[in-house]
Amino acid sequence: MRQPKINLIVNTTDTIAAIATPIGSAGIGVIRISGPCAFEVASRVFTSDPRQLPSHTAKHGRLVDPATHELLDDAVLTVFKSPKSYTGEDVAELSCHGGMATMKVAMGAVLEAGARLAAPGEFTQRAFLNGKLDLAQAEAVNDLIRSRTDAARKVALAQLDGELSTNVDALLDLGMGVLAAVEAAIDFPDDVPEPDRDWIRDQTASMRAGLQELLAGFEKGRLYREGLRMAIVGRVNVGKSSLLNALLRHARAIVTPIPGTTRDLIEESVEIHGIPIVAIDTAGIRQTEDPVEKIGVDLTRKSIESADVVALVIDAAQGMHEEDLLLLDSISNKPVITVINKIDLVAESELENAAESVPPGSSLALTSAKTGDGIEEFEAALAEIAGGADTESAMVSNVRHKEALRSAYVSLGHVIDGLERGEPVDLLSVDVAGACDSLGLITGKTASHDLLDRIFSEFCIGK
Repeated sequence: MRQPKINLIVNTTDTIAAIATPIGSAGIGVIRISGPCAFEVASRVFTSDPRQLPSHTAKHGRLVDPATHELLDDAVLTVFKSPKSYTGEDVAELSCHGGMATMKVAMGAVLEAGARLAAPGEFTQRAFLNGKLDLAQAEAVNDLIRSRTDAARKVALAQLDGELSTNVDALLDLGMGVLAAVEAAIDFPDDVPEPDRDWIRDQTASMRAGLQELLAGFEKGRLYREGLRMAIVGRVNVGKSSLLNALLRHARAIVTPIPGTTRDLIEESVEIHGIPIVAIDTAGIRQTEDPVEKIGVDLTRKSIESADVVALVIDAAQGMHEEDLLLLDSISNKPVITVINKIDLVAESELENAAESVPPGSSLALTSAKTGDGIEEFEAALAEIAGGADTESAMVSNVRHKEALRSAYVSLGHVIDGLERGEPVDLLSVDVAGACDSLGLITGKTASHDLLDRIFSEFCIGK
């Protein structure tokens, strides 16, 4: 299988440096230096020469200006010698006091000593190019940094540990085996027989089954990675903002008895049963002449379109109105939870009437956002819609990976169809090669320069 040569815009022979910790006041701040001259650069700003230190050791000393030798900070130097480092290159890390002024002068000194400021994701990009990580694992580093819940962390950590890569490589090995058998028969027709068509069908079917299993878990994986978007909608004064506050366990949205208080979208993130939820409080749906409120209503309708799930809130004392039913009819191809709110204000009989007015097809939750009654049941309904997931095993959570798997699946479908039509195996090998190329995109075996540039540009500087 032909693999395109990987080129880079950045010069990998440069020695790069960046602040690897968040900017702000902190106990420590870390400056990472990587490249062929990492230790030489570090020796110009630190009172001990890292070239004289064993790998994976730390040394306390003074950070100084490389030109004037002015004392800049009390620091610790940690040494990682190639190839046993994050990037696979010589790496020196300076742990300084984490104040903004200190980190500014320390970083300036390192750059003055001969390092170049690293591009976004360049450390991880070098780790990939030096074989320390494959591309799926490199992307998992970014996911791990950005994970908002413990479950999302576990999904990213499993990918970083190679769970997805192992599955993809196993499928790729099957495809490469078919491709090798076909190409050998083409190149040496007198010595190598054409592979059995039933064997090709069996191998292709096994690959498709594996791909289908990975693709089946994508939606759950995406929810853990990106979060589930929930639009909280309904008429005015039914308690949408109060429901948001109850989910957050603190007052985020303004709540008043005045109709139309919420005029803009309020987005907040909350973890529910390990799932990151982006809850969107929206303006109440009603006919209004207020131009600002009209904009809010339009934004509500757009939030419904972009949401993964809709929570339709109704007043327990009022039950379903025609506007609620019209809103339900307008929501298609996504789950709806009908939340009967303000149950603390009605008798049992009124609550039963309100529940009976809810049409079939949506989940039902009975809540009092004011007292907190029913909130846990509402959260359980949300978690059920999201579905459970085994965060310890291979899970596809990245749209890029999904598209590559889908492309491979389609290519292998063409192979199956070609076998049924009796096409020559050398023609079928084109689609087998296409499937292998698609799988190679996931781990980086067939990654182009443009793809690498796009992926690593999404990283933060210092990683």
